[in-house]
Amino acid sequence: MIDRNMKNVLVVSIGFLSLFTAYGGLQSLQSSLNAEDGMGVTSLSVIYASIILSSMFLPPILIKNLGCKWTIVAGMGCYVTYSIGNLYPGWYTLIPTSVILGMGGSPLWSAKCTLLTISGNLQAPNENKAAADVINKYFGIFFLIFQSSAVWGNLMSSLIFGSDTNGTNITMEDLQYCGAGVCADINSNSTTKKPAQQLVWTLVGCYIGVGVLAMIIVAVFLDNIDRDQAREFREKREPFWSTFLATFTLLKDKRLVILIPLTMYSGFEQSFLSGEYTKNYVTCALGIHFVGYAMICFGAANSLCSFMFGRLAEYTGRAPLFCLAAVTNFSCILALLFWKPHPDQLPVFFVFPALWGLADAVWQTQTNSLYGVLFPRQKEAAFANYRMWESLGFVIAFAYSTFICLEIKLYILLGVLILSMVTYLWVEYQERKNPTLPVEEGVYNTDFSKENHILNQTSL
Repeated sequence: MIDRNMKNVLVVSIGFLSLFTAYGGLQSLQSSLNAEDGMGVTSLSVIYASIILSSMFLPPILIKNLGCKWTIVAGMGCYVTYSIGNLYPGWYTLIPTSVILGMGGSPLWSAKCTLLTISGNLQAPNENKAAADVINKYFGIFFLIFQSSAVWGNLMSSLIFGSDTNGTNITMEDLQYCGAGVCADINSNSTTKKPAQQLVWTLVGCYIGVGVLAMIIVAVFLDNIDRDQAREFREKREPFWSTFLATFTLLKDKRLVILIPLTMYSGFEQSFLSGEYTKNYVTCALGIHFVGYAMICFGAANSLCSFMFGRLAEYTGRAPLFCLAAVTNFSCILALLFWKPHPDQLPVFFVFPALWGLADAVWQTQTNSLYGVLFPRQKEAAFANYRMWESLGFVIAFAYSTFICLEIKLYILLGVLILSMVTYLWVEYQERKNPTLPVEEGVYNTDFSKENHILNQTSL
C-alpha cells in the first residue's frame, strides 16, 4: 500500500516527466533546429535570464500564497506556452514565450523541491529514519522518473525527424568542422539542415499535448499538503518586503554563498550537453535526427543513476558521489578536447551522453538534497537561490555560445568544475563539524526568529 507522501512524490514526478518530455526535447533541438542567427540558443538564454529574475522574488510569494500544488500547475502552464511559440519559431514568438517560461520556471522548481522536502520531513518519523535520508530517497525517486523524460521526448523527435525523406549528406569537408579542433561557425554547415516544416509541426503538437497532460495530472491527483500553511500565511500577511527579499536574505549564510560555484556548474554542464555536444558533435557528424538517440542515452543513464544514487547516499554519504561525478565529467571533458567525431565511430557518440548522465544524476539529486538538508527552515528561499544560480550558469554558457570557440568552452567548463569541487568539499567539511539542526516536527514555514540563530552563526 502506497502511503500518502509517496503518492504525492509519484504524482509530481509523473507530472514533471510529462512536462519535460516536451521541454527537454525542444531544448536539445534548439541549437540545431533554430540555428538561424543563433535564435534557438538566444531563446534559451532568455529563458534562464528570466528564471534568474523570477528567482529573486516570485517563489516565496507564490508558494506561500498559493501552496506548492497550484504553484506547480501555474508554472507548468508557462512551459506549455514555449511549446506553442515553437509552432511558428521566430524572434517575435520565441522570445516572449521564453520570458513567460522563465518567469514560471523558478516557482515551479522551488515548489517541487519544497513539496519533496515537506513530504520527506513528514514521512521520516513514520519510518524511524533521519529526515535527510528520506528526502534523499524522495529526490532519487523523483529524478528516476523525471530524467526518463529525456528518453521519451528525444525518442519522439528522432522517430518523427527520421521519417524525413530529405536526408542529410555529410561530406568529409563537413566533418573537418566537427569537434573542438577547429574554431568555425557550424551554422552554415549543411549538416544542420532543418527538417520538413510538417514534421516540425507534428513534433511540437505532440509536445503541447503532453505538456497539457502534465497540468491535468497534477491538478487532479496531487494533494495540497501545505494548504493550511498557505491559508495561515494569507491571513497573517507578513510584510511584503520580508517575503520579497527572502531569497536575498538567505545569502547572509556563507554556506549558500560558497555553494554558488557548484550550483552554477549544474547550469554549465547541462547547457554544454544540450547546446554544444548536440550541435558540434552529433548534428555535425551524424545529422539532426541522431540528436534524439544520443540524448536518450543521457536520459536513460541519468534516470537509473538518479534512483541508485538517491538510495546509495544513505550508506556512502554525499561526498563520494560528488567525487565520482567530478571524475566522470573531468574525464569526458578531456576526451572531448581531443576527439574528432566521425560517423564510423557511431558507438562513441552515445558513450559520452551516457557518462554525462551518470554525473548529472549526482549533480541533480545530491545538490537538491543538500539544499534541503542545509536550509530546512527556509526551503522556498533556498531552492529559489538554487534555481537562480543554476540559471545564471545556463545564461552565461548560452550567452557566449555563439562568440567563443568550442575548445575555450571546454576549458571554462573544466575550470568551473574544479572550483565547484573545492567549494563543495569546504561546505561538506563545515557541515560535518557543525551539523544543521533538523526541522522540528510539524514546522515547515520559516520562523525568522528561529532562523536568525542559524544565520548569526554562519553569516559572513
